[in-house]
Amino acid sequence: MLVRFLVLAVSTATLTICSGCASTAQVPAGGQVFVRGQNDEQVWEKTVDVVHDYFFIERENHFDNVIETKYKVGSGLLEPWQHDSVGFYNRLESTLQSIRRKAFVHVTPTGDGHLVSVQVYRELEDVPSRNKNSPGGATFRQYLPLQRELEIDAEQATDSRWIPAGRDPDLEQEMLSALQFRLSR
Repeated sequence: MLVRFLVLAVSTATLTICSGCASTAQVPAGGQVFVRGQNDEQVWEKTVDVVHDYFFIERENHFDNVIETKYKVGSGLLEPWQHDSVGFYNRLESTLQSIRRKAFVHVTPTGDGHLVSVQVYRELEDVPSRNKNSPGGATFRQYLPLQRELEIDAEQATDSRWIPAGRDPDLEQEMLSALQFRLSR
């Protein structure tokens, strides 16, 4: 049993590391890339296609040149087919802590091409404590007689909250590399 677990862990780590290094194109830092002389519709459609590889699109506005995605919970070590967690560290972190990401992509036409910028924001889940729902107040006390009240106690702990954790430059660079590769074909 232990041997199976070790083989699974090593193979998952290897797949994760290899999937994070799949793109070899170098993209300048800063979350944006310049694409020379292509028509607007072609750049827009290929950008949407690349964004679909990582996220589901919530809003796409070609007039404002913006693509906004839905939040996506980060993929962990056991999900190598998902591409939203780039590199071993991000996959491990997404395995141990709930993380969600949302992307904003701007395609700005310039005189001789397009400037495509990608901004991916991360959020960590802040799970409320279970103290409100502890059985301490609902247990029977030995010194009081049993009183039956048939009212439903609907008070529950509050929903989870999300804490902003800044941008995800690894995923931004991965998406820009994929876009640059698609537009070069």
